[in-house]
Amino acid sequence: MAVDYIVIVVYLAGMLAMGWWGMRRAKSKSEFLVAGRRLGPAMYSGTMAAIVLGGASTIGGVGLGYQYGFSGAWMVVTIGLGLLALSVFFSARIARLKVYTVSEMLDLRYGGRAGVISGVVMWAYTLMLAVTSTIAYATIFDVLFDVNRTLAIILGGSIVVAYSTLGGMWSITLTDMVQFVVKTIGVLLLLLPIAVVKAGGFSEMKAQLPTEYFDPLGVGGETIFTYVLIYTFGMLIGQDIWQRVFTAGSDRTAKWGGTIAGTYCLVYAVAGAVIGTAAKVLYPKLASPDDAFATIVKDELPMGVRGLVLAAALAAVMSTSSGALIACATVANNDIWSRLRGVMRKADDGHDEVKGNRVFILAMGVAVVVISIALNDVVEALTVAYNLLVGGLLVPILGGLLWKRGTAQGALAAVAVGGLTVVGLMAGFGVLANEPIYYGLLASLAVYVAVSLATRPTDEAILAAWRARLAGRSPESPSEPPVPAHQ
Repeated sequence: MAVDYIVIVVYLAGMLAMGWWGMRRAKSKSEFLVAGRRLGPAMYSGTMAAIVLGGASTIGGVGLGYQYGFSGAWMVVTIGLGLLALSVFFSARIARLKVYTVSEMLDLRYGGRAGVISGVVMWAYTLMLAVTSTIAYATIFDVLFDVNRTLAIILGGSIVVAYSTLGGMWSITLTDMVQFVVKTIGVLLLLLPIAVVKAGGFSEMKAQLPTEYFDPLGVGGETIFTYVLIYTFGMLIGQDIWQRVFTAGSDRTAKWGGTIAGTYCLVYAVAGAVIGTAAKVLYPKLASPDDAFATIVKDELPMGVRGLVLAAALAAVMSTSSGALIACATVANNDIWSRLRGVMRKADDGHDEVKGNRVFILAMGVAVVVISIALNDVVEALTVAYNLLVGGLLVPILGGLLWKRGTAQGALAAVAVGGLTVVGLMAGFGVLANEPIYYGLLASLAVYVAVSLATRPTDEAILAAWRARLAGRSPESPSEPPVPAHQ
C-alpha cells in the first residue's frame, strides 16, 4: 500500500499547508470566523456540500445501503432536502443579518433574552457533532495504517485542530474545497462505478438480493419521517450550517450556491446507497453494516485509487469535524463565555478578537479529542444533542423568522419545555426512540404560541431594528469596506 500511503500523506500535508496560508488571511474577527463574508458561488457551494456530507453521510450512508438497499439513501436525502429548504427560503435573510451565531439572531429578534440558554444547547450539539466526526478517524486510520484507536484519534484530530486554529474559517474553507473535490472524484467518479461493476452490474445485484433492497421506501415510513424531523429540520437551525451561510458574499450566492450544494447531496445520497447495495452482493455476511465502506475499498480497489478513495472518506470526516469545531468554539466564546463575564462587546475586528477565538478553537479541539478517546460509541450522545437542538430551538428560530407575534417569553418557554420534554421522554422511551422528538416538538410549538399570545407583543423598536437587519440596512461595522466576492 506504499502508493496509497503517499497519497494520504500528501493530502494531510496539503491540509496543514492550507491552514498556514489561511492564517495569513485571517486578520480580523470577520475574516477568522466567517471568511470575511465574501465567498463567491463556487467556493460557497463546495464548502457547504463538504460540511454537510461528513463521515455519517459517507461511511454511514454506505452502511445503510448495505443494510436496507436503495432506501438507505433516505438519511442523506433528508440532509440534502434540509439544505435546499434553508437555501431557498431562509439563507438570504440569514446572510443579511450580519451576525456570527444563531443565538445572536435570537437576541436581535426577541430583544436580547434568549442568548445564553440557546447558546448552551447549540454548544452541546456542535461539541458532540465534532466528537462523532473525530471518532471516525479511528476507523479510517485503522484501515490505512493499522494503528490503535487512541493514536488514530490524536493524529486525525490534531491535524484538524491545527489548521482550524491557524486560519479559522479561511483555512477551513480552503481545505473544504479540496475535500469536496476529493470526495467527488473518490466516491462518485471512482468507487461508485467500480463497486457496481465488481458486483456484476444492476441486473446481477437484483438477481442476488431480495426485492425489498430495491424498494425506495423499504427503510420504513416512520424512519423516513424521523429522519426529516431530525436531519431536515436540523439543517435549518444548526450553528455549523448557519456559520457557512454567513460566509456568502451576497444573497444570490447564499440562495443559489446552497441550492447547488443541496442538489449535490441528493446525488451523493443515491451513490452511497448503491455502493452499499453492491457491497451486500460482494460481502453478504459482514459483522457490521458500517464495515461495508472500508471493506469494499480495501479489497476491491487498485492501489493509488484505494488511497484516493480513503482520502475521500478522510475528507468527509475532516470537513464536518472542522466545521463543527469552529462552530462550537464560536458559540462557546461569543454566546456563553463573553455573556457570563458580562462583557458584550460591539463588533471589534482587532487582533485581540482573532486571538481570543483562536484560543477557544484550540481549547475546544483539545476537549473534543479527549472526549473522543474516552467514548467508544457516541451515537446515543449525538442523538441526545440532535433531539435537544431540534426539540428546543427549531420552534423559536423559525417562529422568529416567520411569525411577528412571537415574543421573548414564548421563545424561552419553548426552549425550556421542548428541551425538558425531550429529555424526559428519552429517559422513559429510550434515547433512540422516535417519541421524544415527536412530542418534544409539539410541546415546544404549543408553549411558544400560547405564551407569545398571552404576553405583550415584542417592542416595536426591537422589531423595527430586526426588519432593518433582515433587509440588510444595518452594516456589521462602519469600518468594514465592501470587498469583492471570491470565486
